[in-house]
Amino acid sequence: MSFQWPAALLSLLLLPLLALGYAGLLRRRSARAVTHPDAATLLAVVSRGRRWRQHLGAGLFGLALAAALGALARPVAPLPVPASNVYVVLSLDVSRSMLAEDIPPNRLEATKRAAVEFVRAMPRDARVGLVTFSSYASLLVPPTTDHERVIRAIEGLVAEFATAIGDGLLEAVYALPGRERPQDLSNPPRPPQGKLPPGTVVLMSDGQSNRGVPPLDAARIARDLQVKVYTVGVGTPEGTFLNLGGRMIWVRLDEETLKEIAAITEGTYYHASTASELRRVYRTLGRVIGWERRPTEVTALAAAAAAVLLMGSVALSMLHLHRLP
Repeated sequence: MSFQWPAALLSLLLLPLLALGYAGLLRRRSARAVTHPDAATLLAVVSRGRRWRQHLGAGLFGLALAAALGALARPVAPLPVPASNVYVVLSLDVSRSMLAEDIPPNRLEATKRAAVEFVRAMPRDARVGLVTFSSYASLLVPPTTDHERVIRAIEGLVAEFATAIGDGLLEAVYALPGRERPQDLSNPPRPPQGKLPPGTVVLMSDGQSNRGVPPLDAARIARDLQVKVYTVGVGTPEGTFLNLGGRMIWVRLDEETLKEIAAITEGTYYHASTASELRRVYRTLGRVIGWERRPTEVTALAAAAAAVLLMGSVALSMLHLHRLP
Protein backbone atom coordinates (compact mmCIF):
# COMPACT_ATOMS: atom_id res chain seq x y z
CA MET A 1 0.00 0.00 0.00
CA SER A 2 1.17 3.54 -0.76
CA PHE A 3 -0.13 7.02 0.05
CA GLN A 4 -0.61 10.10 -2.10
CA TRP A 5 -0.12 12.41 0.90
CA PRO A 6 2.30 10.46 3.12
CA ALA A 7 3.08 13.53 5.26
CA ALA A 8 -0.44 13.24 6.70
CA LEU A 9 0.65 10.02 8.41
CA LEU A 10 2.56 12.14 10.92
CA SER A 11 -0.81 12.83 12.53
CA LEU A 12 -0.77 9.21 13.76
CA LEU A 13 1.79 10.31 16.33
CA LEU A 14 -1.17 11.75 18.24
CA LEU A 15 -2.41 8.25 19.03
CA PRO A 16 0.30 7.36 21.60
CA LEU A 17 -0.37 10.70 23.35
CA LEU A 18 -4.07 9.89 23.43
CA ALA A 19 -3.35 6.44 24.89
CA LEU A 20 -1.12 7.96 27.60
CA GLY A 21 -3.84 10.45 28.47
CA TYR A 22 -6.39 7.64 28.77
CA ALA A 23 -4.09 5.61 31.03
CA GLY A 24 -3.39 8.66 33.19
CA LEU A 25 -7.12 9.31 33.60
CA LEU A 26 -7.65 5.76 34.81
CA ARG A 27 -4.83 6.03 37.34
CA ARG A 28 -6.19 9.32 38.68
CA ARG A 29 -9.60 7.77 39.28
CA SER A 30 -8.14 4.76 41.07
CA ALA A 31 -6.16 7.03 43.44
CA ARG A 32 -9.29 8.62 44.97
CA ALA A 33 -10.03 7.65 48.59
CA VAL A 34 -13.10 5.54 49.18
CA THR A 35 -14.82 4.89 52.53
CA HIS A 36 -16.79 1.67 52.69
CA PRO A 37 -17.59 -0.77 55.51
CA ASP A 38 -16.44 -3.76 53.39
CA ALA A 39 -13.48 -2.46 51.39
CA ALA A 40 -12.29 -5.92 50.34
CA THR A 41 -15.60 -6.78 48.68
CA LEU A 42 -15.74 -3.39 46.97
CA LEU A 43 -12.22 -3.89 45.63
CA ALA A 44 -13.17 -7.27 44.18
CA VAL A 45 -16.25 -5.80 42.47
CA VAL A 46 -14.25 -2.92 41.01
CA SER A 47 -11.55 -5.28 39.78
CA ARG A 48 -14.11 -7.45 38.03
CA GLY A 49 -15.68 -4.35 36.46
CA ARG A 50 -12.37 -3.28 34.96
CA ARG A 51 -11.87 -6.28 32.82
CA TRP A 52 -10.68 -5.88 29.25
CA ARG A 53 -14.23 -5.43 27.95
CA GLN A 54 -14.44 -2.16 29.85
CA HIS A 55 -11.74 -0.73 27.62
CA LEU A 56 -13.01 -2.19 24.34
CA GLY A 57 -14.98 0.96 23.49
CA ALA A 58 -11.90 3.12 23.98
CA GLY A 59 -9.87 0.70 21.85
CA LEU A 60 -12.38 0.90 19.01
CA PHE A 61 -12.34 4.69 19.26
CA GLY A 62 -8.55 4.63 18.89
CA LEU A 63 -8.81 2.38 15.82
CA ALA A 64 -11.48 4.67 14.34
CA LEU A 65 -9.23 7.66 14.84
CA ALA A 66 -6.30 5.80 13.25
CA ALA A 67 -8.42 4.88 10.22
CA ALA A 68 -9.63 8.47 9.86
CA LEU A 69 -6.10 9.86 10.07
CA GLY A 70 -4.92 7.23 7.58
CA ALA A 71 -7.67 8.31 5.19
CA LEU A 72 -6.23 11.84 5.25
CA ALA A 73 -3.09 10.42 3.61
CA ARG A 74 -5.20 9.14 0.65
CA PRO A 75 -4.11 5.46 0.66
CA VAL A 76 -3.64 3.58 -2.61
CA ALA A 77 -3.89 -0.21 -2.75
CA PRO A 78 -3.56 -2.72 -5.62
CA LEU A 79 -7.12 -3.93 -6.23
CA PRO A 80 -8.32 -6.49 -8.80
CA VAL A 81 -9.94 -4.80 -11.78
CA PRO A 82 -10.98 -6.13 -15.20
CA ALA A 83 -7.93 -6.41 -17.45
CA SER A 84 -8.05 -4.32 -20.60
CA ASN A 85 -7.90 -5.75 -24.11
CA VAL A 86 -8.27 -9.42 -23.10
CA TYR A 87 -8.27 -12.05 -25.85
CA VAL A 88 -8.41 -15.68 -24.75
CA VAL A 89 -9.26 -18.86 -26.64
CA LEU A 90 -10.30 -22.09 -24.93
CA SER A 91 -8.94 -25.14 -26.76
CA LEU A 92 -10.72 -28.24 -25.44
CA ASP A 93 -9.97 -31.90 -26.07
CA VAL A 94 -13.14 -33.74 -27.15
CA SER A 95 -11.54 -37.10 -27.97
CA ARG A 96 -13.20 -40.37 -26.96
CA SER A 97 -11.02 -40.67 -23.87
CA MET A 98 -12.98 -37.74 -22.45
CA LEU A 99 -15.83 -40.21 -21.87
CA ALA A 100 -13.87 -41.88 -19.05
CA GLU A 101 -15.91 -41.81 -15.86
CA ASP A 102 -13.11 -41.40 -13.31
CA ILE A 103 -14.35 -37.78 -13.02
CA PRO A 104 -18.14 -38.13 -12.71
CA PRO A 105 -20.30 -38.10 -14.68
CA ASN A 106 -17.41 -38.20 -17.14
CA ARG A 107 -14.40 -36.06 -18.01
CA LEU A 108 -16.13 -34.24 -20.86
CA GLU A 109 -19.17 -33.19 -18.82
CA ALA A 110 -16.98 -32.09 -15.89
CA THR A 111 -14.80 -30.08 -18.27
CA LYS A 112 -17.83 -28.41 -19.87
CA ARG A 113 -19.14 -27.29 -16.49
CA ALA A 114 -15.76 -25.93 -15.43
CA ALA A 115 -15.27 -24.16 -18.77
CA VAL A 116 -18.67 -22.47 -18.42
CA GLU A 117 -17.62 -21.18 -14.98
CA PHE A 118 -14.41 -19.85 -16.54
CA VAL A 119 -16.31 -17.93 -19.23
CA ARG A 120 -18.73 -16.49 -16.67
CA ALA A 121 -15.76 -15.29 -14.58
CA MET A 122 -14.34 -13.29 -17.49
CA PRO A 123 -14.86 -9.50 -17.48
CA ARG A 124 -17.74 -8.35 -19.67
CA ASP A 125 -15.42 -6.78 -22.26
CA ALA A 126 -13.08 -9.79 -22.51
CA ARG A 127 -13.12 -11.51 -25.88
CA VAL A 128 -13.40 -15.27 -25.48
CA GLY A 129 -13.20 -17.89 -28.24
CA LEU A 130 -13.63 -21.66 -28.41
CA VAL A 131 -11.67 -24.33 -30.28
CA THR A 132 -12.18 -28.09 -30.02
CA PHE A 133 -9.83 -30.81 -31.18
CA SER A 134 -10.00 -34.55 -31.68
CA SER A 135 -8.79 -36.00 -35.00
CA TYR A 136 -8.71 -32.41 -36.24
CA ALA A 137 -9.22 -28.94 -34.76
CA SER A 138 -12.22 -26.67 -35.29
CA LEU A 139 -12.79 -23.02 -34.43
CA LEU A 140 -16.35 -23.04 -33.09
CA VAL A 141 -16.50 -19.45 -31.84
CA PRO A 142 -13.99 -16.69 -32.75
CA PRO A 143 -13.02 -14.41 -29.84
CA THR A 144 -16.12 -12.41 -28.95
CA THR A 145 -17.67 -10.45 -26.10
CA ASP A 146 -20.88 -12.49 -26.57
CA HIS A 147 -20.06 -14.88 -23.73
CA GLU A 148 -23.47 -16.57 -23.88
CA ARG A 149 -22.66 -17.70 -27.42
CA VAL A 150 -19.46 -19.33 -26.16
CA ILE A 151 -21.33 -20.99 -23.29
CA ARG A 152 -23.96 -22.42 -25.63
CA ALA A 153 -21.20 -23.85 -27.82
CA ILE A 154 -19.48 -25.42 -24.80
CA GLU A 155 -22.72 -26.99 -23.57
CA GLY A 156 -23.26 -28.59 -27.00
CA LEU A 157 -19.89 -30.37 -27.18
CA VAL A 158 -19.83 -34.13 -27.84
CA ALA A 159 -16.96 -36.62 -27.87
CA GLU A 160 -15.32 -37.56 -31.17
CA PHE A 161 -12.23 -39.62 -32.04
CA ALA A 162 -8.44 -39.14 -31.81
CA THR A 163 -6.30 -36.47 -30.11
CA ALA A 164 -4.52 -33.75 -32.12
CA ILE A 165 -3.11 -31.47 -29.42
CA GLY A 166 -0.78 -29.56 -31.74
CA ASP A 167 -3.57 -28.81 -34.20
CA GLY A 168 -5.83 -27.67 -31.35
CA LEU A 169 -3.18 -25.29 -30.12
CA LEU A 170 -2.41 -23.79 -33.54
CA GLU A 171 -6.11 -23.33 -34.34
CA ALA A 172 -6.48 -21.33 -31.13
CA VAL A 173 -3.33 -19.30 -31.79
CA TYR A 174 -4.42 -18.29 -35.30
CA ALA A 175 -7.83 -17.23 -33.95
CA LEU A 176 -6.14 -14.49 -31.92
CA PRO A 177 -5.77 -11.00 -33.44
CA GLY A 178 -2.60 -10.26 -35.38
CA ARG A 179 -1.68 -13.94 -35.94
CA GLU A 180 -2.08 -14.91 -39.58
CA ARG A 181 -2.19 -18.56 -40.60
CA PRO A 182 0.70 -19.30 -43.02
CA GLN A 183 -0.08 -20.79 -46.41
CA ASP A 184 2.53 -23.52 -45.87
CA LEU A 185 2.19 -24.93 -42.35
CA SER A 186 5.36 -26.99 -42.81
CA ASN A 187 7.35 -23.76 -43.23
CA PRO A 188 5.97 -21.21 -40.73
CA PRO A 189 7.00 -17.57 -41.19
CA ARG A 190 9.63 -15.85 -39.10
CA PRO A 191 8.56 -14.34 -35.78
CA PRO A 192 6.99 -10.90 -36.32
CA GLN A 193 8.87 -7.78 -35.39
CA GLY A 194 7.35 -5.60 -32.69
CA LYS A 195 4.58 -6.15 -30.20
CA LEU A 196 1.45 -8.10 -31.16
CA PRO A 197 -1.95 -7.64 -29.49
CA PRO A 198 -2.18 -9.63 -26.23
CA GLY A 199 -3.39 -13.19 -26.65
CA THR A 200 -3.81 -16.21 -24.38
CA VAL A 201 -4.76 -19.84 -24.94
CA VAL A 202 -6.15 -22.21 -22.31
CA LEU A 203 -5.57 -25.74 -23.62
CA MET A 204 -7.14 -28.74 -21.91
CA SER A 205 -6.41 -32.39 -22.70
CA ASP A 206 -6.70 -35.77 -21.00
CA GLY A 207 -4.63 -37.91 -23.35
CA GLN A 208 -1.65 -38.29 -25.64
CA SER A 209 -1.36 -36.57 -29.00
CA ASN A 210 -1.63 -39.07 -31.87
CA ARG A 211 -2.56 -36.87 -34.82
CA GLY A 212 -1.43 -33.73 -36.63
CA VAL A 213 1.31 -31.24 -35.78
CA PRO A 214 3.68 -32.27 -32.96
CA PRO A 215 2.53 -30.40 -29.84
CA LEU A 216 5.96 -28.96 -29.01
CA ASP A 217 6.35 -27.59 -32.55
CA ALA A 218 3.00 -25.88 -32.13
CA ALA A 219 4.13 -24.51 -28.77
CA ARG A 220 7.20 -22.92 -30.35
CA ILE A 221 5.02 -21.26 -32.98
CA ALA A 222 2.77 -19.95 -30.20
CA ARG A 223 5.83 -18.56 -28.41
CA ASP A 224 7.09 -16.87 -31.57
CA LEU A 225 3.65 -15.30 -32.03
CA GLN A 226 3.74 -13.98 -28.44
CA VAL A 227 0.94 -16.23 -27.15
CA LYS A 228 1.01 -17.50 -23.58
CA VAL A 229 -0.48 -20.96 -23.16
CA TYR A 230 -1.96 -22.29 -19.92
CA THR A 231 -2.38 -26.06 -20.06
CA VAL A 232 -4.76 -28.20 -17.99
CA GLY A 233 -4.28 -31.95 -17.63
CA VAL A 234 -7.40 -33.96 -16.77
CA GLY A 235 -7.18 -37.46 -15.31
CA THR A 236 -4.21 -39.40 -13.94
CA PRO A 237 -0.78 -40.03 -15.49
CA GLU A 238 -1.18 -43.69 -14.52
CA GLY A 239 -4.20 -43.95 -16.80
CA THR A 240 -7.54 -45.72 -16.63
CA PHE A 241 -9.67 -48.12 -18.68
CA LEU A 242 -12.38 -46.77 -20.95
CA ASN A 243 -15.25 -48.97 -22.10
CA LEU A 244 -16.18 -48.16 -25.70
CA GLY A 245 -18.86 -50.46 -27.08
CA GLY A 246 -17.67 -53.40 -25.02
CA ARG A 247 -14.00 -52.79 -25.81
CA MET A 248 -11.71 -51.84 -22.94
CA ILE A 249 -9.21 -49.15 -23.99
CA TRP A 250 -6.36 -47.93 -21.82
CA VAL A 251 -6.05 -44.12 -21.78
CA ARG A 252 -3.49 -42.06 -19.93
CA LEU A 253 -2.58 -38.40 -19.48
CA ASP A 254 0.64 -37.13 -21.09
CA GLU A 255 1.59 -34.62 -18.41
CA GLU A 256 5.12 -34.05 -19.66
CA THR A 257 3.96 -32.71 -23.01
CA LEU A 258 1.46 -30.34 -21.40
CA LYS A 259 4.11 -29.12 -18.96
CA GLU A 260 6.56 -28.46 -21.80
CA ILE A 261 3.95 -26.55 -23.82
CA ALA A 262 3.34 -24.28 -20.84
CA ALA A 263 7.06 -23.85 -20.17
CA ILE A 264 7.89 -22.98 -23.79
CA THR A 265 5.23 -20.26 -23.89
CA GLU A 266 5.88 -19.00 -20.33
CA GLY A 267 2.49 -20.21 -19.19
CA THR A 268 1.53 -22.52 -16.34
CA TYR A 269 0.48 -26.16 -16.17
CA TYR A 270 -2.42 -27.25 -13.95
CA HIS A 271 -3.53 -30.78 -13.12
CA ALA A 272 -7.01 -31.90 -12.10
CA SER A 273 -8.05 -35.43 -11.19
CA THR A 274 -11.46 -34.60 -9.69
CA ALA A 275 -14.40 -32.41 -10.69
CA SER A 276 -13.80 -30.01 -7.78
CA GLU A 277 -10.12 -29.65 -8.71
CA LEU A 278 -11.09 -28.96 -12.30
CA ARG A 279 -13.50 -26.20 -11.27
CA ARG A 280 -10.87 -24.72 -8.96
CA VAL A 281 -8.31 -24.69 -11.80
CA TYR A 282 -10.66 -22.83 -14.13
CA ARG A 283 -11.62 -20.34 -11.40
CA THR A 284 -7.91 -19.69 -10.83
CA LEU A 285 -7.36 -19.19 -14.56
CA GLY A 286 -10.28 -16.77 -14.65
CA ARG A 287 -8.59 -14.61 -12.01
CA VAL A 288 -5.15 -14.88 -13.64
CA ILE A 289 -6.25 -14.09 -17.20
CA GLY A 290 -9.25 -11.81 -16.96
CA TRP A 291 -8.22 -9.58 -14.07
CA GLU A 292 -5.22 -7.52 -13.07
CA ARG A 293 -4.18 -5.64 -9.96
CA ARG A 294 -4.16 -1.90 -10.49
CA PRO A 295 -3.29 0.86 -7.96
CA THR A 296 -6.60 2.32 -6.77
CA GLU A 297 -7.26 5.04 -4.20
CA VAL A 298 -9.13 3.55 -1.22
CA THR A 299 -9.71 6.72 0.83
CA ALA A 300 -13.45 6.06 0.85
CA LEU A 301 -12.92 2.54 2.23
CA ALA A 302 -10.68 3.86 5.01
CA ALA A 303 -13.23 6.54 5.90
CA ALA A 304 -16.03 3.95 5.94
CA ALA A 305 -13.99 1.72 8.24
CA ALA A 306 -13.43 4.68 10.57
CA ALA A 307 -17.18 5.37 10.66
CA VAL A 308 -18.02 1.74 11.46
CA LEU A 309 -15.42 1.59 14.22
CA LEU A 310 -16.65 4.87 15.69
CA MET A 311 -20.24 3.63 15.79
CA GLY A 312 -19.06 0.43 17.49
CA SER A 313 -17.17 2.48 20.06
CA VAL A 314 -20.21 4.62 20.83
CA ALA A 315 -22.47 1.57 21.14
CA LEU A 316 -20.12 -0.20 23.55
CA SER A 317 -19.70 2.95 25.62
CA MET A 318 -23.48 3.32 25.93
CA LEU A 319 -23.83 -0.30 26.99
CA HIS A 320 -21.16 0.15 29.63
CA LEU A 321 -22.66 3.36 31.01
CA HIS A 322 -26.14 1.90 31.32
CA ARG A 323 -24.82 -1.52 32.41
CA LEU A 324 -27.03 -3.38 29.99
CA PRO A 325 -26.73 -7.19 30.08
